[in-house]
Amino acid sequence: QEAHMAARSNNKTALVPVADGSEDIETVAIVDVLRRAGVAVTVASVAGRLQVTLARDCRLVADALVEDCATKEYDLIVLPGGMPGATHLRDSAVLKGMLEKQAHANKLYGAICAAPEVVLHAHGLLNGKAATCHPSFTDKLLAPTGGVKPDHVEDRVVVDGNVVTSRGPGTALEFAFKLVELLCGEEASTKVAAPMVVR
Repeated sequence: QEAHMAARSNNKTALVPVADGSEDIETVAIVDVLRRAGVAVTVASVAGRLQVTLARDCRLVADALVEDCATKEYDLIVLPGGMPGATHLRDSAVLKGMLEKQAHANKLYGAICAAPEVVLHAHGLLNGKAATCHPSFTDKLLAPTGGVKPDHVEDRVVVDGNVVTSRGPGTALEFAFKLVELLCGEEASTKVAAPMVVR
């Protein structure tokens, strides 16, 4: 607890948008690990209401509506996958604008599972980048017109510049630790992982 509270002085911020149908494990793993590292995480609903029902029927109460976050800046915007959650994230005009602003400012953004293809790829935010996604979306991600580099599409976590992508629920913790490493440093990531007994 003391280490967790001490880490909160890092002043890093993250936005985790959620929707009805967002993937349960991915959503909670991302939020939990970032908060353990002391990152100030805002969970933002695109559903027009705070409570959303995740893909496996877990109910989650967001901190805010995404519309209320639109004028704020974050060190990281990271999207959980899940269907139809990723589709709802893609269809949020507010979130699209925030992601485009994040990318153009060369600030960190990421997505896991279906979201790299359904959201980031759909909005042109993976053009010229190496990326990965859930295996069931790989063909779409690598479509000839998509502009995504195929080199690392089967890797569990891929970092290319300011964008981070990953494959699914089974890679969610690795993804979250990589986000902590990029935001807060490798030492912070290691300190968070140790008491979680993941290595």
